[in-house]
Amino acid sequence: MSERPPSGRTPSRWEEITAADPGHSTWYVERFRAMEAKGQDIVGEARLVDAMLGRGGRVLDAGCGLGRLGGYLHDAGHVVVGVDVDPVLIGVAEEDHPGPTWLVGDLAELDLPSRGVAADFDVIACAGNVMTFLAPSTRESVLAGFAAHLAPTGRVIVGFGADRGYEFPQFLADAAANGLRVDLLLSTWDLRPFTDDSDFLVAVLSRAD
Repeated sequence: MSERPPSGRTPSRWEEITAADPGHSTWYVERFRAMEAKGQDIVGEARLVDAMLGRGGRVLDAGCGLGRLGGYLHDAGHVVVGVDVDPVLIGVAEEDHPGPTWLVGDLAELDLPSRGVAADFDVIACAGNVMTFLAPSTRESVLAGFAAHLAPTGRVIVGFGADRGYEFPQFLADAAANGLRVDLLLSTWDLRPFTDDSDFLVAVLSRAD
């Protein structure tokens, strides 16, 4: 277990993992680079996000990691801002995918206007099981932050797997309690329908107001 960050904020589960294993971020980067080198599809989530946007859409890649999704969306013609708590991953994103705005930051304290970035995103994408790497006590703050950073007709798309400590019904209840409503539930990023037996959730949400 890591100590709390100097600010006194609650560390995410990801930060606790990397504090216990300083090489974890590098391992994560090399894992995805190896997958890409083998020709595996590592941007399927981004293709779905792209389909939700007109050209030049504003995208927040929330928990952007090494920039695989945000980089693809930038190349597709969108304006991308990526935020991740891990400075190692942000450094890789800057190196591998120049063009988007990459920021180190805690999603639980998301306040992009204070950093000179407008809070009017057409899509906020939160892929890669990011929601399950948050500290449980900050999940609702993250969802409220997503709602606050959406354009009036913007949408949030979140994907994560079952049996990772965040039950799907609880996630949906938390989203509803923090200004988001369900537009569509899927079980995969390639548009297969969600059922009670699904082991993965892709939720498309919009502002409740």
